Amino acid sequence: MKYRRVWWHIFFAVLVGVFVLLNNSSLKQSKIAQPTLTNNQVSIAKEIAKVVRVIDGDTIEVSLNNKKDTVRLIGIDAPETVDPIKTVECFGKEASEKAKEILTGKTIILESDPTQGNRDKYQRLLRYVFLDDLNFNKLMISEGYVHEYTYKRNPYKYMEEFKNAERIAREGKKGLWKENTCKNP
Repeated sequence: MKYRRVWWHIFFAVLVGVFVLLNNSSLKQSKIAQPTLTNNQVSIAKEIAKVVRVIDGDTIEVSLNNKKDTVRLIGIDAPETVDPIKTVECFGKEASEKAKEILTGKTIILESDPTQGNRDKYQRLLRYVFLDDLNFNKLMISEGYVHEYTYKRNPYKYMEEFKNAERIAREGKKGLWKENTCKNP
């Protein structure tokens, strides 16, 4: 009888050990296995990147995972400065200079938004840019450097905040909304 109890305890301990090993093995596999994303799919993610170059008020080049990539900022549209088929638009230089002043050489956090896809038609990453807790996209709208921009009327995570920030910038006549700065911005 005594030996049966000992064997039962050994059997139970081995069973628990096997269960723990199998469970840990499946956890490791689930952490390693990442979904394969197509060009226009993106899961909600935050990535750390370094700004290599500011192209204009709504586009930057970053070093991400030791590779250079271009990022188009979600929810904003800056007046054009570098489009080869368009003239430099009113307040475009100011928007570019402000972005350069704030972002050049900085380490930033890029946040994706699954409602917008992973990349645009020019293969630029679509992201929000954060400096610590500061939403750079919203800042550019709040200060009147850029317009709020809803791509194809597709709602995005910060859309209401961005629209409200533009309304306040317009009412406060900031940046491109200042009287006599731009005709019909």
